[in-house]
Amino acid sequence: MIGMLGNAYPWVKAAHLIFVIFWMAGLFMLPRYLVYHQEAAIGSPEAALWVEREAKIRTIIMTPAMVVVWVLGLVLAANAGLFSGMSGLGWLHAKLLLVVVLTGYHGWAVGYGKKLAAGKPTLTGRQLRLINEVPAVLVTFIVILAIVQPF
Repeated sequence: MIGMLGNAYPWVKAAHLIFVIFWMAGLFMLPRYLVYHQEAAIGSPEAALWVEREAKIRTIIMTPAMVVVWVLGLVLAANAGLFSGMSGLGWLHAKLLLVVVLTGYHGWAVGYGKKLAAGKPTLTGRQLRLINEVPAVLVTFIVILAIVQPF
């Protein structure tokens, strides 16, 4: 699977995986921050601290890591032949679909943090805690697809 990347392939793959770990760390942490933020009184100093923490994790870790994951992932997909019509890549199509959903979740979490910052929560604490499990479920299927390549 060296393809167009040649000897750089394992380095690109390693970098992709490293940034996936960074992104997932953020996707596991931010929703937990949102729960704590939602439990803080609207307009309180504690709520203001959560707004600051959410902004930092978003701008320092999550969004930059997501961008690098996408760039390196598309390079790896091109290397695998995704854009040249290579057959046998159904697993990669499914993986990309789940990564798109995960990216949407990222956007939703950022947007919900902004709602909380504006003092307009729309979910209960229980709903928010349940939604926190979405990244774990998605990444489980993404890893299975990437490693097992079932179809």
